[in-house]
Amino acid sequence: MADSVEKTAVTVRIGGEDHTIRANVEPEYTKRCAKLVDERITEIRRQLGLVESHKAAILAALSITDELFQAQTELEETQGSLGARAQELVRRLEGTLAQEEDG
Repeated sequence: MADSVEKTAVTVRIGGEDHTIRANVEPEYTKRCAKLVDERITEIRRQLGLVESHKAAILAALSITDELFQAQTELEETQGSLGARAQELVRRLEGTLAQEEDG
């Protein structure tokens, strides 16, 4: 099955190397993603000193994944809390409407 969205190539610099990325998203989005990865690699190299490029990339990927998982957990907790609050509001509204019908 052919993609209906055309892939765009964009060259980005990550870890001191240029990489051409082909993706079916806006080039600015790809650049933002690459910038985050590059910044995380730079941060890890600064914190740990001399570290091999592939090890810095692995540590950056783990760090970004940790952030993703934490954000997903926070989102799930927020959604659960909002769902419970919405159910409580529905229960209260139904109670109020039932009282008005009886009264």
